Amino acid sequence: MNSESIAVIIPCYNEALTIGKVIDDFHRELPQATVYVYDNNSSDDTSRIATEHGATVRFEPRQGKGNVCRQMFRDIDADCYLMVDGDDTYPAEAAKALCEPILNGTADMTVGDRLSNGTYSEENKRAFHGFGNNLVRAMIK
Repeated sequence: MNSESIAVIIPCYNEALTIGKVIDDFHRELPQATVYVYDNNSSDDTSRIATEHGATVRFEPRQGKGNVCRQMFRDIDADCYLMVDGDDTYPAEAAKALCEPILNGTADMTVGDRLSNGTYSEENKRAFHGFGNNLVRAMIK
C-alpha cells in the first residue's frame, strides 16, 4: 500500500474536542496517507488543532456537509479516498482493511460500519439520534 496515494478526508464543523485524536490515529494507521481536514465555518479551534496535528487544512465557506464533500472530491486527487468524520466515531484501526481492496484492484469502493458492534449507540446517546439513524436506514432499505 506504500506506492499508491491515500487521502484521509475529514469534513469538520466544530470538532475541536476530537479532531486532534482522529488525525493522530489515522497518521498512526496510515503513515503514508495525507490527512485533509475541511473546516466548514467552525467557530471553535478545529482548524488550528488540525494544523498542529499535521493535517492539511482547507476551508469550505458554503455551509453543509454536502458542499464540503463535493469540494473535497473536486480538490483532491488520490488513488484511494478514506472519508471519516472528525468526531472520532470511526475506528482508525479499520483503515488498512478498507483501503486494501481498493488499492489492489479487487473493489471500487468499500464501506465501513460503525453501528453493528454496538459502541456507536453507547457513545452517541443524544435525544432522537438513534431514532434518526434507524429512520434513515429504514428509508434506504
